Amino acid sequence: MAKYLPSIWHRPLLAESGLSRLMDEVFGDFSDVGFDLSPGFGRTDVYEKDGSVVYEMELPGISKDQVEIKVDQGRLTVSGEINRSDEVKQENYFRIGRRYGRFQRTFPLPSDIKDEKAVSASLHDGILKVSVPLSKSIRAQAKPIEVKVQ
Repeated sequence: MAKYLPSIWHRPLLAESGLSRLMDEVFGDFSDVGFDLSPGFGRTDVYEKDGSVVYEMELPGISKDQVEIKVDQGRLTVSGEINRSDEVKQENYFRIGRRYGRFQRTFPLPSDIKDEKAVSASLHDGILKVSVPLSKSIRAQAKPIEVKVQ
């Protein structure tokens, strides 16, 4: 006597990747308030160099036409969409490990940026680099805090 498994068991790896995308969509709305609950796209380094705060974001496989950068209300927002190639049909995949679809990352900006219009960006080899000029160094303003041992 043959037993039939639910259709999800025929392609379990596709179900997992679909669930990942669903969770990204659900939690993606929190980025508007500064939470980064779905960092599926754009792992980012932030550092100060040559009088600017630099945001270096990984965006493999994306072109400059697929990304939008905005500075508004003290926040830097990078958004866009990565589309999957139509060369392979959905039913031919065993596993979909890369992420596709819309993404958005929002970062708070320092309060002392020089000019929002002076923000610049470049994209090279899948790395988006956004430079925000500062009126004064953040590092110079930092004051060490003594840690007391009890």
